[in-house]
Amino acid sequence: MNSDDVIHVADALEAVGVTVWVDGGWGIDALLGEETRPHDDLDMIILADDIEAAIRATRELGFHMMTDELPQGFVLRDAADRRLDFHPVRLRRDGSAVQPIRDQGDDDGEWVFSGPGLQGREWFGGRPIRCLTPEEQAERASDQPRAAGYEPDEQDRWDMLLLGDRFGITLRFPYDNEPA
Repeated sequence: MNSDDVIHVADALEAVGVTVWVDGGWGIDALLGEETRPHDDLDMIILADDIEAAIRATRELGFHMMTDELPQGFVLRDAADRRLDFHPVRLRRDGSAVQPIRDQGDDDGEWVFSGPGLQGREWFGGRPIRCLTPEEQAERASDQPRAAGYEPDEQDRWDMLLLGDRFGITLRFPYDNEPA
């Protein structure tokens, strides 16, 4: 996945009316205004009502279902093994959004994206692109390991260090003990 791929996918989705927020590693790179490392996937938040439109639009780009974990999310892959990792949300009246999550135990829960946190918009690849704000990106990254039993890898730690350094964000566990 390169920056041209990100723009191409975002353009294709938005052309059919799908609202997209770039998240994860590419979301951080959008906030930083540059590609800081290689990426094998593109994480995107979309509205749950746009799932079918997103699948149709990306099928035209050569992507097919790899992993279906709805309602939490789904991953599409193309022949070059580029992956699109979709995180469907439902908007609340207060402007926040909720993504259902499957817990490692018996309880399911949800991730909540704050209304202000969804207001990120940066210039990336010559165009404005929706993304989470730096603070929201850091907050969600800190919640992910606890919510999903996920252990951050070296790339996750690097992303958070860059985000914290650039925007002066105090990082929370599991990133709070990283060297500056």
